Amino acid sequence: MENGFTELASVDGKIGPTADATIGLKDDGLYRGDGAFEVIRLYAGRPYALDDHVARLGRSAAALRLEFDLMALRAEIDALLDAAGPIEGQLRLIVTRGGRRIAATEDVPVHADTVKVGPVTYQTTIVLNGVKSLSYGANMLATRLAREAGADEALFVRPDGIVLEPPTSTMFWVLDGVLCTTALSEGVLDSITRDRLLKAVPGIEEGAWTLDEVKGASEAFLASTTREIQAVSQIDDVVLPEAPGPRTLEAQQAFAAARDAELER
Repeated sequence: MENGFTELASVDGKIGPTADATIGLKDDGLYRGDGAFEVIRLYAGRPYALDDHVARLGRSAAALRLEFDLMALRAEIDALLDAAGPIEGQLRLIVTRGGRRIAATEDVPVHADTVKVGPVTYQTTIVLNGVKSLSYGANMLATRLAREAGADEALFVRPDGIVLEPPTSTMFWVLDGVLCTTALSEGVLDSITRDRLLKAVPGIEEGAWTLDEVKGASEAFLASTTREIQAVSQIDDVVLPEAPGPRTLEAQQAFAAARDAELER
């Protein structure tokens, strides 16, 4: 139990405490990381951007040539959220090669106000670009490597020096007053929080920048479902002058306004 609620899981429609939920040992979701997932914030039990997350789950599954019953999963999500009540948490959705549909409520990870990011060389796997697959070993290892080097979070950098993104978020930074982020065409995930920010904050430039260029930023922040907007205090060995800076505060306010308006619909 975290934050006053018991985490619940639905496995193919059977709801119970997450600690008691099981799937078959030989499911290739476990054996080979063959499956897709999404994580969705819950505000007083209301899922934020649920339709967009479910749509992306469908695209990830299609890219993996993985069939699942979408209508059944939607009904199972509704039943699980009814059972969970008005919790402040997150919802994890998983579909596996073994045919399992999983929905689970979870506590939201605690993030500090600021974060230090450290570069980790990473080569994108082209066939998985844009796919949120269960094959997340590289992402998790990257964070451990960054922490061993004194950072809080990794920042993926391609072998050619182009900055991509952290393992579980999108990064934005300010160069000469312009808010920038890596373009999808460079191999980053089409993050739903990223998309919301692009719509809510005018003048964001998408493109390709090297690590040396990004280290010249006046401020930066990470954006994700669980973090929302988190200021970056250091990139590699460069301490940023402002954390949070004015564009970070602008993004926080714009995102919060867009989120609240969407939840009120």
